[in-house]
Amino acid sequence: MVRAIVSILLGAAVTFALFVFMAFLISGGAQRAEAPEPPTRIDIVSEPPEQDVDTRRRTPPPQPEPPEAPPQQPDAEPDTADDTLSFNMDMGGVDLGGTDTGLDGPGAGLGRDGDAQPIVRIEPRYPPAAARDGIEGWVRLSFTIDETGGVTDVQVIESQPRRVFDQEARRALMRWRYAPRIVDGVAQRQEGLTVQLDFTMEGQ
Repeated sequence: MVRAIVSILLGAAVTFALFVFMAFLISGGAQRAEAPEPPTRIDIVSEPPEQDVDTRRRTPPPQPEPPEAPPQQPDAEPDTADDTLSFNMDMGGVDLGGTDTGLDGPGAGLGRDGDAQPIVRIEPRYPPAAARDGIEGWVRLSFTIDETGGVTDVQVIESQPRRVFDQEARRALMRWRYAPRIVDGVAQRQEGLTVQLDFTMEGQ
């Protein structure tokens, strides 16, 4: 009788112990009470291999040199023998024959003693536009010879055709030089002299 009771108690104790052990296993044991370890972080840094890169430096082309300015042409006296146009022509013929120069009355000669004598006479340039169009004409001017023989006060009296040859005629006449008129050893100023410059294209 006592043996049966002891057997029942032992069996109940063993059964209880088995239940407790199984419950412990199912709950994960003591490890469930511990905080989980943080996951391990692995940083993978990929560095590209060093390469020898040949850097080509582009050299800018040299700056072009600025164009040279055309040389300034000196205001030289026109050369009547130099034909600057594309055809042969008289570069402004000057006809003084039969024209009153005002030196000592109409028709008076320039070679008399004491009268003003022309020593430099510049032929006028033929305007390129007139030469291209085949235009001829003349310009009558008045002027003054000062005490030094220079020409001043040049004015256009009349021209044909108008304003085509005026500028070149005035420019040429202002470059003329005279030996001034002498009276009692003193150079005299002479005003109101006239001359006609003819612009013709001979040989065309």
